[in-house]
Amino acid sequence: MKKRVLIAAPMLMLALPGCVRTVASVVTAPVRAGAQVVDWSTTSQEEADRNYGRKMRKQEAREGKERKKADKERREQCRRAGYDNCG
Repeated sequence: MKKRVLIAAPMLMLALPGCVRTVASVVTAPVRAGAQVVDWSTTSQEEADRNYGRKMRKQEAREGKERKKADKERREQCRRAGYDNCG
């Protein structure tokens, strides 16, 4: 009986770290999953800044196109009115 325990003890010691690691990963899995859900459902400050910058660049591009179109229309009206210097 004592001989069996002496043979089984080293085997258990080799298997124990794997069990501890497995138990630890099973216990922490719900916490990690919850953190991932929170990360997906919220917007970080960096992400918000990036989105705001993109929005502002699009708005500036739109305003630039509108300004260019308005300037062109103003020049055409000036020329139709008979002015030579409609720069």
